[in-house]
Amino acid sequence: MPIADYPAGAALATDLVTTSPTVRGVDALPDPDALAGLLARHGIDAEPPTADDVFAVRLLRFDVRGIVETETVEQAVAGAGVLIGRAALGPVLRRDAEERWQWHVPTEPGAPLADRLAAVIGVALLGVVRSLGHDRFRACAAPGCRGVFVDASRAGRRRYCTPELCGNRVNVANHRRRQEATR
Repeated sequence: MPIADYPAGAALATDLVTTSPTVRGVDALPDPDALAGLLARHGIDAEPPTADDVFAVRLLRFDVRGIVETETVEQAVAGAGVLIGRAALGPVLRRDAEERWQWHVPTEPGAPLADRLAAVIGVALLGVVRSLGHDRFRACAAPGCRGVFVDASRAGRRRYCTPELCGNRVNVANHRRRQEATR
């Protein structure tokens, strides 16, 4: 993963955390097919996931949530460092598609899928802390939602863990409230 591509890793972290039954009411990672879909949505090339991969990634989901919920930047940095240490090797320079030199963090050959994802997410979380600040690790603003997310947007005004779900619920509730007020 290119180090400068922390927004993609932050999106992966957020999407992984929001698959939890804590957020959705049901586990959105019930099987290898669901995990394969998550990986595909984030452009992650991997062998077809197994049931063991699903179990390990579900455990990773708790670790990532714990980092996003940290109270201090030091806690977040330490947690991300632990994730990186699961499979990452030292940073290297590689040429990108435009032949520019970019920092990358490769992972150990043969490392388990969950450990490779941990390294990608750990680097991304450090990138967010360095570039945007720890205050970009947030709880969802939707009433009743227990989701958390990493806001790697330029403006930094994201409010919901899953805008298409939580944001829509809030918008529909606001619309209904306005309709009732005009009756």
